Amino acid sequence: MRTRGRIVLGTSALALMLGAGVGMAIPASADSAGDTQQSQLTAPNAVTGYEIVRLGNANVGNFERRNVYCPEGKKAIGGGAEAQGVASVLNGSFPTDDGRGWVGLGHQPGYNSVGISVYAVCAYV
Repeated sequence: MRTRGRIVLGTSALALMLGAGVGMAIPASADSAGDTQQSQLTAPNAVTGYEIVRLGNANVGNFERRNVYCPEGKKAIGGGAEAQGVASVLNGSFPTDDGRGWVGLGHQPGYNSVGISVYAVCAYV
């Protein structure tokens, strides 16, 4: 089980590096003359305009959606939400239908409202 965690972490780190457009230099095999060459690997679709947009905590009615949107021209490539309050429950955290933002919703049993904060990870894609 320990090895699996390392593989997942390593894969995640590689995906993050490639997503950020980080290149890796790797040595190519030596030719017959003994010369070596280097190849440059770069992410084909590097992420540009990376930005996190936050919608701070506010109390809203139970199950009421809160939406945060990326600046003009950017799309949400990730996001999240948090429900705050006594025994609060986060019921949903997902992209908007048009992909330009993020949605968060939740509820708080025994209360009429719940605190919800939402963020979107935005970039030009």
